[in-house]
Amino acid sequence: QVQLVESGGGLVQAGGSLRLSCAASGSIFSINRMDRMGWYRQAPGKQRELVATITSGGTTNYADSVRGRFTISGTNAKNTVFLQMNSLKPEDTAVYYCYAFRPAIPPYDYWGQGTQVTVSS
Repeated sequence: QVQLVESGGGLVQAGGSLRLSCAASGSIFSINRMDRMGWYRQAPGKQRELVATITSGGTTNYADSVRGRFTISGTNAKNTVFLQMNSLKPEDTAVYYCYAFRPAIPPYDYWGQGTQVTVSS
């Protein structure tokens, strides 16, 4: 099993910055075979949505709403992923969830507990 633990959420004014971190722990076998990590978010009354992902090869993908403001990065050990969030807007307010994917039969999705990000206007 793999556990994902997020940190770095909080309250910030519009235009400010926050950096989220997510650390994976547990089965080394599973962690070494994860080929994608990323972040999703869920605002009150809305569906969970993709924010950004990064593959083990370093390929990144961003939601249109955050491209150019957020940057995702990871460590070579593949067990930590970061989300640098700049120029934050009130509409970025949400619970942010760390995510990891391990291809297998069946495939495995891992989720963190979430960290609250609140942007005040």
